[in-house]
Amino acid sequence: MSNYYLFMIAMTGVSTGFISLMLQFKHLLSLLLSLEAITMNIFILMYSSSNMVGSSGFSALILITLSVCEASLGMSILVSMVQSHGNDYVSSFSSQKC
Repeated sequence: MSNYYLFMIAMTGVSTGFISLMLQFKHLLSLLLSLEAITMNIFILMYSSSNMVGSSGFSALILITLSVCEASLGMSILVSMVQSHGNDYVSSFSSQKC
């Protein structure tokens, strides 16, 4: 697969991820999955664009490392919210209920 097609697929994936982020905001897990899809598509976008230019993809490796940290932090927050509130509805989370 050429880099141009990979670039276009990644751009489509990023826009689809943003659309799903805007439309599905009921559950925290669906929000985290949308963010992870956006991050993975940005990784593919950075990798394909660095291949088109001819440079190394070192910045893409840094992005994938940060996305793993983001995913683990999001899952730990999800688990703690479900344990304290009993569900993962975004509407039930409020910072004023502390």
